[in-house]
Amino acid sequence: MDNKVHAYWENFLLETNRAKETKCFEVFYFGSTEKSANYLLKLVLQGRKTATASSIYQYKLTDSNYPKVGDLSIVTDYNGNPKCIIETRETLQLKFSDMTYDICKREGEDDTLESWQQKHIEFFTKIGEELGFEFSFDMDIIFEDFGVVYK
Repeated sequence: MDNKVHAYWENFLLETNRAKETKCFEVFYFGSTEKSANYLLKLVLQGRKTATASSIYQYKLTDSNYPKVGDLSIVTDYNGNPKCIIETRETLQLKFSDMTYDICKREGEDDTLESWQQKHIEFFTKIGEELGFEFSFDMDIIFEDFGVVYK
């Protein structure tokens, strides 16, 4: 955690009367490009994006824990500037092919299941090339609902 992110976390703990020992699950930005990261951050800050989907391989191949209810994460812009803290409210593991519009619409990005699928096939294909897995409709994903608790 760099200095500006650490200071942001410390301010969050102080201003919300949380224990100093409170752990940060992760520091990250949404998306994979500067344009998508900053657009998705805007949706989060507006309250329109309240969920996200990740391939299970993103956790397994990086030896990372799955998110769980109550986890707190710092969301940054593409350049690593902290912009808000989110809390995981619910997680759901399902196959990519089992996604429904009622679930994916909570991401706040798409008007149809088909457009969500298209964007996420592209995203998971790109991430898969970087991490060493291939996209599959049978691939498990972790769908995470969250709320902004600090900005």
